[in-house]
Amino acid sequence: MIKIKFWTRLTKLFPNLKMKLIQAGMQDEPEYFVRKIFISTFVLSFGFVFVFLGSIFYKMQISMTLLLLIFPLTFLILFPYFLKVPDVKIMRSEKEVSREIVFAGRFLIVELESGVPISKAIENTGKNYRSIGRHFNEIIGKVNLGTQLEEAIADTVETTSSNDLRKILWQVLNSLKTGADVTKALGATIDQIAKEQQILVQEYGRKLNPIAMFYMMIAVIAPSLGITMLVIVSSFIGFKLDLMFFFALIAVIAVVQFLFLNIIKASRPPVDF
Repeated sequence: MIKIKFWTRLTKLFPNLKMKLIQAGMQDEPEYFVRKIFISTFVLSFGFVFVFLGSIFYKMQISMTLLLLIFPLTFLILFPYFLKVPDVKIMRSEKEVSREIVFAGRFLIVELESGVPISKAIENTGKNYRSIGRHFNEIIGKVNLGTQLEEAIADTVETTSSNDLRKILWQVLNSLKTGADVTKALGATIDQIAKEQQILVQEYGRKLNPIAMFYMMIAVIAPSLGITMLVIVSSFIGFKLDLMFFFALIAVIAVVQFLFLNIIKASRPPVDF
């Protein structure tokens, strides 16, 4: 009973976790997810501190009592980090939806203008677009189980993490409630989303110039000139540079290159261009 209360109280510290799990497409219950992350973090922290660091401390004759301080600190750092897994999946899902939203929206408009019923148009769109299809197939799946189309769309509007997809579904939902023609309002919404994506592309182009300049200076020019100057200076002062030093230097340069590539990748807008 005490064990159950502990996991329940710990889960209550993250009130938005249930919605995040739904938006991330994860089937875990919040309490089970927190328990799984807690145990995984504990095992990983224990292995890193008492096995990996413990062997290093033993060889270097460092006091092993420091591990008792490092272990809780490692756990407190890793536990919130691993709890961000749903957030990472939500961000990835939003980017994938944003890449398809304009094309899928125009496909939906063509279907509706061709006289296809809304439910069938949603089903056809779901078959042709993978990321948006996951949400549209969920709507059709609920309809096939007896849920009304309006209610199924409203549920997806509440649970989706993509604001662009929410705008489109709102237009479809309003059309079902009022009986109005959805194609014009939907077309205006798609045009607005397309313009917003064009602005993101322009901003991305402006960001690339300073990033490329810093990349050339820090990751290309500085290492090449720095190593050359270091070799020349070390030969004058008689400082010996061994092979391990150059291996460590290569590792640092590789990390810097990796960080710059991740910065460029992260700043890229979720648009196919």
